[in-house]
Amino acid sequence: MKKQILIFILISLLIISLGFTFYLVLKVKDNQEIKNITGTILEIQDNNITIQDNNKFIYIFKLLNLEKNNLKVGDNISINYSGILNKKKKKQNVKVIDFENLTITNKKDLFENFYTLAANKVQKMSLDEKISQMLLVRYPDAKGVEILKEYQFGGYLFFAKDFKNKTETDVKKMLNELQKVSKIPILTAVDEEGGTVVRVSSNANLVPEKFKSPQILYNKGGFEAIKNDTINKSKVLINLGLNLNLAPVVDVSIDPNDYMYQRTIGKDTNITSTYAKTVIKASKNLGVSYTLKHFPGYGNNLNTHFGTAFDERSFEDIEKNDLPPFKAGIEVGAEAILVSHNIVTSIDKYNPASLSLNIHKLLRQELNFTGIIMTDDLSMGATINIPNASVKAIQAGNDLIITTNYKNDFKVIKEAIQNKTVDEDLINKATTRIIAWKYYKGLINV
Repeated sequence: MKKQILIFILISLLIISLGFTFYLVLKVKDNQEIKNITGTILEIQDNNITIQDNNKFIYIFKLLNLEKNNLKVGDNISINYSGILNKKKKKQNVKVIDFENLTITNKKDLFENFYTLAANKVQKMSLDEKISQMLLVRYPDAKGVEILKEYQFGGYLFFAKDFKNKTETDVKKMLNELQKVSKIPILTAVDEEGGTVVRVSSNANLVPEKFKSPQILYNKGGFEAIKNDTINKSKVLINLGLNLNLAPVVDVSIDPNDYMYQRTIGKDTNITSTYAKTVIKASKNLGVSYTLKHFPGYGNNLNTHFGTAFDERSFEDIEKNDLPPFKAGIEVGAEAILVSHNIVTSIDKYNPASLSLNIHKLLRQELNFTGIIMTDDLSMGATINIPNASVKAIQAGNDLIITTNYKNDFKVIKEAIQNKTVDEDLINKATTRIIAWKYYKGLINV
C-alpha cells in the first residue's frame, strides 16, 4: 500500500513538473512570438504613442524614430511586437519590432498641425458633445440660442429667411449671441453662390446688390472678376460673423437644360477646374472657408430636393469630366467638400453618394482629400425617407451632417453607438478633424 502511494506521488510530481515545463515553454514562445495590433492614434508625446484598438482598449507603446514615419493623431497604425499585452494598464512593456502608418496619403494633411490639440480637446468631451459637433443644423425659426446651448452643435446653416429685413447690426447680434453660448465656436454657414442661390445678399440692407452668378462674372470679366467677387463676398460674410460658405458649385454643365446649369460656370471641365482653383485660392486667409460641391459631380441629373436621381454615366466619363475640378480645388487647399444625393450607379448602384462608402473612398484614397467631407441636407427628398440616414452617413465617412431634424438624428446616432452599430472611433475621428479644422480656421485660439 505504501509502495502504491509512493508511486502515485512520484507520478503526480512528474505530471506537475512536465506541466510547469510546458507552461514555461509556452510562455517563452508567447513572449518571443511576433504579434500584431492595429488601432487609431489618440496621442503622440515624445516617443510614446497612445492608440485605441477595435475593441476600445487603450494602449501606450514606446516607439523610436516617430518623426521619420509622419505619424499623426487620427492615423491608423499597425504595430508588430513580441511579449504580452496587459489590458489592465495603458503603458505596455513589450518589445516593438516595427510599425506601419496605415493611413494612405501622398500629401500633407491640411489640418495636421492641429490634430494633437484637437485630440486633447476631444478626450475631454462627452459622447453627446462629440455627436453634436458633427451636426451642421439648419437654423431654427425660434429659440436658436436655447437649442444651441443644450446641444452644442458643430454649426448652424442659415437661409435667406434668417436674414430677412435684418440690419447689419441685427445679424451681428444674432451670431454673437450664438457664439457666446458655444463651448466650442460654431461654424456659421450660408449658401452664398451668387445668381439663383443667395442668402445674405437677398437682403438689400446687408448687400446693396445680389451677388452675381459665376456665369455672369466670367462672361464679363473672366477669372479676375471671379477672384474679386470671392474676396468681396468673403469680406461681407466675415464682417457679419459668417465663417463658412457652401460654394462654389464646381459641377460641370454646358447644357442650359440641366437642372444644375444656372448654378455652374457653364463651361467645360478645364475652365471649371480653373474656376475651382481661383475661388479656393482667393478665399484663403480671409476668414471664410469655401466648399466644393456637389461631389462626385452633378452631371445632368434631376433635382434631389424632391426625390431620387440616378446618374447612369460610366465611371470613365465621370473621371474624365467631373472629377478634375475637385482635384484642382484640393490641390490648392480646399478645406471642405459637399457630397450630393445622386445615386452614381457606376460607383455604387444602391446608395446615394452622400451615404456611399465607395464614394468617400474615392474622395479620400484616390483624390487624397484630407479636409472635411459633409453631406448635402439629409432632409432633402432623396434621403428623407431612408431609415437611419444619419447613421449611414457616418458609416460612409462623412465628418459633418447637414440636417434639419436634429433631434431625431442625434437620437439615432447615439443609439447606434450604444448598440455598437457605429464604432465610437468613427465619431472620435470625425470630431477630431472638425475641431482641428476650427483651429486651422482660427475659430479656436491655440
